[in-house]
Amino acid sequence: MGASPNELYFEAEAGYRELKQHPGRQKYRSYWLNCIEQFEKVHSTNPSGPWAAAGLYQAGSLYKELYRHSFRSADLDEAAARFTKVIKQYPHSAYNKRALAALKEMESGGKKKYAAPGTGKPDKASDKPKGKSSDQEARKAYLQAESCYRELQQHQDRQKYRSYWLKCIQKFEAVHAKDSEGPWAAAGLFMTARLYQDLYSHSRSARDKLKARLLYEQVVSQYPSSAYSQRARDALESSYGSSVQSVARDLDGKTTTSGEMSTDEGPGIAEPRPGEASTVTGIRYWSNPEYTRVVIDSNQAADFQHNLLNKDPSINQMHQRLYVDLSNSRLGSNIEDQIPINDSLLKDVRAGQHDSDTVRVVVDIKSFENYNVFSLKNPFRIVIDVRGQAAAQREPGPEDPGVFSDKNASIARQLALGVHRIVIDPGHGGKDYGAPGYIKGVHEKDVVLEISRKLAAQIREELGCEVLLTRNEDTYLTLEERTAIANTKKADLFISVHANAVRNRNAYGIETYFLNLTTDEESIAVAARENATSEKNISELQTILNDLMRNAKVNESSRLATYVQQDLSGHLDQNYSQIYDKGVKQAPFYVLLGAQMPSILIETSFISNSRECKRLTDPQYQDHLCRGIVKGVRRYIQETRPTAFLAPENN
Repeated sequence: MGASPNELYFEAEAGYRELKQHPGRQKYRSYWLNCIEQFEKVHSTNPSGPWAAAGLYQAGSLYKELYRHSFRSADLDEAAARFTKVIKQYPHSAYNKRALAALKEMESGGKKKYAAPGTGKPDKASDKPKGKSSDQEARKAYLQAESCYRELQQHQDRQKYRSYWLKCIQKFEAVHAKDSEGPWAAAGLFMTARLYQDLYSHSRSARDKLKARLLYEQVVSQYPSSAYSQRARDALESSYGSSVQSVARDLDGKTTTSGEMSTDEGPGIAEPRPGEASTVTGIRYWSNPEYTRVVIDSNQAADFQHNLLNKDPSINQMHQRLYVDLSNSRLGSNIEDQIPINDSLLKDVRAGQHDSDTVRVVVDIKSFENYNVFSLKNPFRIVIDVRGQAAAQREPGPEDPGVFSDKNASIARQLALGVHRIVIDPGHGGKDYGAPGYIKGVHEKDVVLEISRKLAAQIREELGCEVLLTRNEDTYLTLEERTAIANTKKADLFISVHANAVRNRNAYGIETYFLNLTTDEESIAVAARENATSEKNISELQTILNDLMRNAKVNESSRLATYVQQDLSGHLDQNYSQIYDKGVKQAPFYVLLGAQMPSILIETSFISNSRECKRLTDPQYQDHLCRGIVKGVRRYIQETRPTAFLAPENN
């Protein structure tokens, strides 16, 4: 026999108390919906019983409270629907008066006007004539809030305490609440965002910064004709490098849309949330006869293990199998049971719910030389790289990572291999704007695409190499996809082009990176920004990097980076003043992980610096920048194959 309505109510109430005691959980929509569902179950179990009205009212109250976190008007609508149902179906219940009071409060402070059933009052604010009193009240409230803010600015000692900030924030929130469609509403909302942003500079809380961002976006979307709309756009541009039209990424890398709280996945999904199962949401792959990359996407981080199984004719298993088990995971409903690949290495990929707590992804292998399995974060995904014998033969022998010397001559030198195909990777693209420029409207994704196109043309013309771009338009590519393109196209060199950015707008210079371990804080910070993840995740990545380094051409990449950095900074120094050679550095960049060829990442200049931002948008500077890179690539090729650019002898 199931639980009685009163038992269900007390269980729901306990769940709600638990949620209130954990502010961290209140960021995630799923926790709220779980509590709401529990209260609604009280009502649905016995709609005519004495506990029905209580369960329904509490469900409405939780939707109303959820709105304070999500800013979704749909949540207010859900709350109003439940309060209205209480009023209609339970007129003699004590919760009837509470529901009426809740609707009245929403009517005075919400974005919409909710009328009690049968009152004949308008249900939308636009239907109700506005008098001067509401404007005057909002104006008075704004002046009081502004006075609070000025006083706080004059007392630096008070700025250390959150309570003083929240006091002023609540006053500006009241301006918007008093008349959400009046002339002071946008101003109140904008200043609420402004104070949350100022508070972040003291608290360093990601939640405060995210709150400011969402409020700025709400100003833009809700009040497009207001002067504060442009001010909010400017704030988004300068502080977050994005506008309301784009999909924004919060501090921890979680995608959110304008005006919404993060959905069930929640922001900052670096670690599994206790008690919550992750969901495998997709499987992707790229392949050629010598290399295949398979990526398993999950909505949050999950513990996993992998193992290689041999052929077993006794059970009619004629292929080796590599499986990955994700613990505490569920298989998404849209995942195909079997994904055929049928290249020279892999037969297919199969996914299934191995048991109630484990998703198993199986790769059926035809042949292989070696493989790697590793995970990346924000968003979480597991990468499987399988290499065939031809690709493995191209790998260098054992070397000391990052050390270049004559006795460690590379396999390319030994076999006198040439460079015929180069893949250039313009960083970012599409919804990923990259770093915002010092000049308004300038974004890294656009600048590096222009540079990459020019670089490709110069390499084709001057070096005679085939050049491919990972993207030739404003399109979004994942970082693992870019490396997979270079590998599947059998590139001989991989060059990823970026523009640097830091908070200090006086910083300037040029630097070139190759994949390796590092303890340098500045290099870790650059890698974290380009990887769109946290510095903590970069540090964790380095613990598995040793396994990946055996497939990376570290020495060749180091030598290529050295030549490109020297010739790039040297060429620019001959044509421009204040060129700062920051040198060759190493760091674990996602986009370089698993590259089977010498690969580098160039930070061409600082887009956050006034002088260098102007230069990066100047076609002449772009041309000189590309010529410097081409010089470095030419020197690398000549070192690898000294006869590469000699004219053929006449027969």
